[in-house]
Amino acid sequence: MMLTGIDPGWLWMIGGVLAVAAEIPVPGVFIIWFGIAAVLTGLFTLLFGIGLAGELALFALYSVLSVMVGRRFYGASADHSPDPLLSNRAARLVGRRVLAVTAIDEDEGRVRIGDSEWSARGGPASPGDRVRITGVEGNCVIVEAERQLS
Repeated sequence: MMLTGIDPGWLWMIGGVLAVAAEIPVPGVFIIWFGIAAVLTGLFTLLFGIGLAGELALFALYSVLSVMVGRRFYGASADHSPDPLLSNRAARLVGRRVLAVTAIDEDEGRVRIGDSEWSARGGPASPGDRVRITGVEGNCVIVEAERQLS
């Protein structure tokens, strides 16, 4: 069916190229997959002359397939950071050795981390002892006393 005088296959191709081109100024790696699906739908329509319902079904199928292929080859590398704790300041503290500011027991205490003091529990430790952070619960670090070699 040609409402505009242009073959529907060419309309799909033009729409697909425009979608792919729209990805250039607004890179989000999302529109490109639908542009590719539209181009493929246009090629299939030009070759086999299918109707509108078939074109829409084919576009939906090609969209799903192109997004899946795109996620496999492009999205998989974007999901994994070389530093997964980059934005989790508290989790990055685990394993650090810090100084006990007050006595630390199962219920309370304070440690110096950098230039600030944090609530702590675990221990046991006396003021001035070195402790190792083993976990974080909310804004409280869980610590254990450093083992001294005799």
